[in-house]
Amino acid sequence: MKSQKVILPLLFFIFLIILWQFISAKGVIAFWVVPSPLQVINVFMKNPGLIWHHLKPTLLEAITGLIISIILGSITAMAMNLSSWIKQILYPYLIISQTVPIIAVAPLLIIWFGYGISSKIFAVVLMCFFPIALGLYDGFRSVSVDQIRLLKSMGATPYKIFKLLKIPAALPNFFTGLKLAATYSVMGAVIGEWLGGTSGLGIYMTRATKSYQTAHVFAVIIVIVAVSIALFGMVALLDRILLKWKYQTIDEYLEPIK
Repeated sequence: MKSQKVILPLLFFIFLIILWQFISAKGVIAFWVVPSPLQVINVFMKNPGLIWHHLKPTLLEAITGLIISIILGSITAMAMNLSSWIKQILYPYLIISQTVPIIAVAPLLIIWFGYGISSKIFAVVLMCFFPIALGLYDGFRSVSVDQIRLLKSMGATPYKIFKLLKIPAALPNFFTGLKLAATYSVMGAVIGEWLGGTSGLGIYMTRATKSYQTAHVFAVIIVIVAVSIALFGMVALLDRILLKWKYQTIDEYLEPIK
C-alpha cells in the first residue's frame, strides 16, 4: 500500500509529461504559449549560471523574511497570550493584514523601501507573519484550565507553567503555521521582485515574459516550486526531530491497525 502512494502519482506525472511532449511535438499549441518539456530542460542545461544568479537573492530574501516573521510572530503570540488587552488590540490587525493582497500594497513598499532588498523582505514578512503568529497563539490557547490549575497546585510559577506546559503544547500548532509560512516565503519574495530590481527569480520571470521566452518562465516556476518544497521539507524534518514524541504516539496508535 505504501508503494502505491508513491508509484501511482509518479506514473501519472510521467504520463502527463509524455502527453505534454507529444502535444508540443505535433504543434497543437504554439511553443511560445506552452513550450515542450525538452525546451524547459534545455533552459536548465544551457543557463545554470543564470538561474543560480537569480536564485541567490530570492533565497536570501525568503529566508531572511521568514526568520524575521518567526521572531515577530512569536513575540506577538506571546504578548497576546499574556494580556487580553493586547490580544483585543492586535488580533483584528492580524486579520486585516491578510485581507489586503500583497500586489495591492507592493507599490507602497517601493515608495517606502525603494527597489532594494528591504521591500522584498517586507513583502515576505507580510505574508509569513500571520500563519506563524496565529498558529502559535492558538497553540497557547489549546492548554486547558485544568492543566494550569494542576501545575499551580504543585507550586509552579507562571514562568514554569509557560515553559513546561504552554510552549510544548503550542509547538505542534507553531510548526503547522511555520510550514505554511515556509511555502509562502518564496512567493512573497517573487511578488516583491516583480515590481523592480536588478536580480531575483521574479525579475528573471518578468524579463522572460516580456520577451515571450515561455520556456524560461516554466523553468522559473519549477525552481520556485522546488525551493518551496525544500523549505517545507526542512521545516517538516525539524518538526519530526523536535516533536518526536508526537509522531511516536501517532505511530504507536496506528500500529495495531496496520
